[in-house]
Amino acid sequence: MDEKHPEEGNEQLPPVEESKGHYIRLKTFSFIMLVVLLILATAGLTVFALTFGDEKAVEVNSPERREFQKLYSAYDEIQTKYFEEVDGEELINGAINGMVDSLGDPYSDYMNEEEASQFLEGISSSFEGIGAEVQERNGFITIVSPIKNSPAEKAGIQPNDQVIAVDGESIQGFSTTEAVMLIRGEKGTEVTLTIKRGDMQEPMDVTIVRDEIPIETVYSEMIGDNVAHIQITSFSQDTFTELKEAISEMEEEGMQAMVIDVRQNPGGLLQSALEISNLFIEDGEEMFEVQARGLEPEIYLASEGNKVKIPVTLLIDGGSASASEILAGAMSESAGIKLIGEKTFGKGTVQTANDLADGSNLKFTTAKWLTPDGNWIHEEGIKPDIEVAYPEYASLPYLDATLELQDGTISEQVRTAEKMLEALGYEVGEVDGVFDEAMVTAVESFQESKELEVTGILTGDSIYVLMDELRAKIQADDPMLLEAKKLVMEEAGIEAAPPETDEEAEETEEDSAE
Repeated sequence: MDEKHPEEGNEQLPPVEESKGHYIRLKTFSFIMLVVLLILATAGLTVFALTFGDEKAVEVNSPERREFQKLYSAYDEIQTKYFEEVDGEELINGAINGMVDSLGDPYSDYMNEEEASQFLEGISSSFEGIGAEVQERNGFITIVSPIKNSPAEKAGIQPNDQVIAVDGESIQGFSTTEAVMLIRGEKGTEVTLTIKRGDMQEPMDVTIVRDEIPIETVYSEMIGDNVAHIQITSFSQDTFTELKEAISEMEEEGMQAMVIDVRQNPGGLLQSALEISNLFIEDGEEMFEVQARGLEPEIYLASEGNKVKIPVTLLIDGGSASASEILAGAMSESAGIKLIGEKTFGKGTVQTANDLADGSNLKFTTAKWLTPDGNWIHEEGIKPDIEVAYPEYASLPYLDATLELQDGTISEQVRTAEKMLEALGYEVGEVDGVFDEAMVTAVESFQESKELEVTGILTGDSIYVLMDELRAKIQADDPMLLEAKKLVMEEAGIEAAPPETDEEAEETEEDSAE
């Protein structure tokens, strides 16, 4: 039955030969047309996808991304052929670090998640460490300035000190962020920095106990004759508020003139520097300019608000950088305020910190800034109107309290100790690095005056007390501050109070005791 069904069907069809030939011609034509239409449709969809499609299509085919093929190839080669297993994330971080390093800009930096977290801590809250601003210069990590009252300052760390090793590990060639990660640590722990200072032939080890570093940035005091000394140690989120509070307190104490002090202030937030500059500059006057690549300078003008009306001077030195220099330039060129001290550091660029999706951060230079007169102070600094140098004893190296300096010792440490004692008024004979009889007598006199064990040997507590006494002298006999006070008193028409007699001093001490 089944075999007959085709035959029955054939009766209703045209002859086989005609039907077969006609059918084949139709199928070939239709197939060719279908193929052509499919090719055209595919080409059209591809062009549409490349032009208007998603980001992935652009990344794969766009000429702008072809430069990354070398990077992809290097990544794949290392991942598959390196003799040990490699962390892909570390390779990517290394590649980004390499791009940033190739800029040759010490102010541009890539920070992984942990490093970025520490960076944000440094400008918004307290942190644990030694309290010093550092920067990479010519392959060396260099101290910009220690933070006021920090462990670094108390240990004698100074601007321009080169840190060549941390806990015995060389950090030459490290980025700023990499060095900071080694130097910071938990409160109460120790870190040993190997320091090279100036023309010292041999580096010295300085052991510092880490502590919590509060971001308190303004310190104020009356320094006699109705003059206030207000020191700004950095420009962070709350600095402007702290400064206004300090000014109010000093006004209540009878302030008639003011010395603002940004010595050893490494900078900070641009917005904070502008808010503070606005206190001293009249409405509408220029504070500074920012110039990004290919754009016209953006000029920042002072706005309305409460202004400081009393005479002011500004103290600067080689540790005054970045935001401190913005303030100095604005006060000098737009308000005619005198600058006193030493030439500033010379940082005339602006950085932007960009948070990435994984919590890491890319901080790089996006513009340069100019003073109101259009000066770019980068690597040049700002010169003071009145130059006053620090005394030599203010820059003496740190003494190692673990050593025993005694009769017969010959070393650079002995020479440093001689200069310290001489600055404090003790007779040490010739300053030659030789611990001789005159030096023994000077040490014994010092120990006796400070109620220390009289041994004639400098070690341990004797060295610590010696450095504390020298630090106190530096603060009490500050030549820059004294010059600034003198100048601002002249501008304010303040006559110096007569020196206190011995009887008045005794009465003051009795009143204080009561």
